[in-house]
Order: sequence, then C-alpha cells, then structure tokens
Amino acid sequence: MSKVWTATSLLFLLVLLGGIALAGSALAQGDATTPRKGPVIGFSQATTVEPWRLLFNEELRAEAARHPEVTVLMADANDSVAQQVTDMEGFIKRKVDAILISPKESAELTPVVIKAADAGIPVFVLDRNVETDRITQFIGGDNRAIGRAAGHYAVQLLGGEGKARGMIFEVWGGMKTRPSQDRHDGFHEVVEREPGIRFVGQPVDCDWKQHLAYEAMLDILDKEPRIDLVYAHNDPMAYGAWMAARDEGRAEGIAFLGIDGIPSEGVRWVRDGVLSATFLYKTPGDEGLRQALKFLAGEPIARTLTLPTEVIDRQRAEEILAARKNQP
Repeated sequence: MSKVWTATSLLFLLVLLGGIALAGSALAQGDATTPRKGPVIGFSQATTVEPWRLLFNEELRAEAARHPEVTVLMADANDSVAQQVTDMEGFIKRKVDAILISPKESAELTPVVIKAADAGIPVFVLDRNVETDRITQFIGGDNRAIGRAAGHYAVQLLGGEGKARGMIFEVWGGMKTRPSQDRHDGFHEVVEREPGIRFVGQPVDCDWKQHLAYEAMLDILDKEPRIDLVYAHNDPMAYGAWMAARDEGRAEGIAFLGIDGIPSEGVRWVRDGVLSATFLYKTPGDEGLRQALKFLAGEPIARTLTLPTEVIDRQRAEEILAARKNQP
C-alpha cells in the first residue's frame, strides 16, 4: 500500500511542477515557485492560421533566442476568444513577470487584461488594442494611417484627386477588431471626398480569411456588373478576392489592394501583378519582447509605440524580394 501511495504522490508532484498547459510551445517548464534565471514572459497569440501571425511568432522567437536568460511561454488560442481568456488566466495564475497579448477581439479580452493588471503583471498589447488604459504599452501600426494611404492610392488608380471614378468593393477583416475598423475609417476618410467613387455591396466580415473573401467576392460579382477596385483589409483576403475574379473571368480591369506586406505573400503577389499594391503592417512580436525586457530592467518606455509602414508597389516589391534573395 505504501508503494502505491508513493507512486501517486510522485505523479501528483510531477503534475504540479509541469505548470499550466499551453497550446503552442513553452521554452521552459515549472510552476511559480521554481527557481529561474531570468524573467518569465507569457505570450498569448490569437491564432496561427494566418501567415502574418506565423511570421509574428517567428520574429518573436528569433528575438527570444538573443536572450537565453529569458523564458517565453507561448500560447496559441486557435482563433478562440474563450481559449485566449483561459491562456491569459493561466499566465496570471503562474505569476509571470510580464504578458504580451495580441487579442482575438478587443472588447472580449479587455476584462482579463484588467485582471492581469490588478495582479500587478505588466501587460503589453500587440497589434489589436483592448478597451482599457490599464496596460503598460500598446505596440502596433497606425491602421487608420494605413487606411488613408490605401485610400490615396485607390484615388490615384481611379483617375486622381478630383477626377476619380469607379466602383469599389471593400473586404472587411474582423469587424469586432480595432484594426479592421481603423482601416475602414482611414480609407473612407480619403475616398469619400471623391464624388465619382461609389461602394458596392454590404459589409461582410471575412475574419481575415482568404476563403471567406473568395466567397464574398463570388457573391458580389454575381450581383454587380462593374467593379473597378477591391480594397481588402489584409493580403490573403485580397488574394482570395482576386482568385474569385479570376475564376469568373473578371480579374482583368480590377485593381486589388491589400495590407500586410509579407515578402512570401503580399510582396510577391504585387511583384507578380496580382495585387496593385500592399501596405506594410509590420509584425510587433520582436519589438514587444524588447520593450517588455526594457521595462522589467527599469528603463523608461513609451505608452504607445507605433511601428512604421510603407506603400509597396511593383517596383518596391521587386527591390524587397531582390534584397532578400541576396541576403546571406
């Protein structure tokens, strides 16, 4: 009987020492009482089904590799708000030194971010902000500015300021996310000054997914005899819309604009003439980790850090891809 009790006790102890279970990879194990060499940082990712988010994670891991004293716990919510809340609560229970989070949806993740702040854990929000000022820092691109840049580009494609004419179909990302709303608002801020431009179709939430944009484009092509430009809130959706137009024999004569500027996707599609342009939306993972480590070391940091953007047309796309090809 004593042998059975010893085995059970050992198993229970091992479970405790295993810490919380996380989707994705954890670079270290152990509970909150385990001695550790350096800070433990939790990273809650909304999903990894999008190439932009895979690059996001890749760049964060590359930065983490430069800091061997740091433990980074990575959790993938698999597109589930409920799972992301659970992941965040796991980090809070573990008493990590800081949390990086890229929310699936802004409002739904706000309460658990506040809970982390109440627990004294600094929270760094990446890409999509939450609806509270109880965060340590927000890092991301200026989505409204990116939308305005796309709007100016669209106006030029359709004839220039004061002369632009055409029908635009807008492909939305997640309607409950701040980036999608800002990309919409910035674009309309510019384009609605042009009386010759009209929008077709009703807003459809394509949730940043290529296949949903494909379906939305098929639907609007069936209803509208004329579409001059498609503005999609990310490159995969722009590409999905282009594929639908191609399959219907209507891709010629339609300009497609996307956002993200990943070399393996949007930049390549611009170079190949599939998209007219994309707009860089840099991933914030590497900078997020750098900023968290600065804060934990007692260095001052800004409350908001805006990442740079640029217009990537065909010439710029060729330059970017040529430079990557020549990298050692």
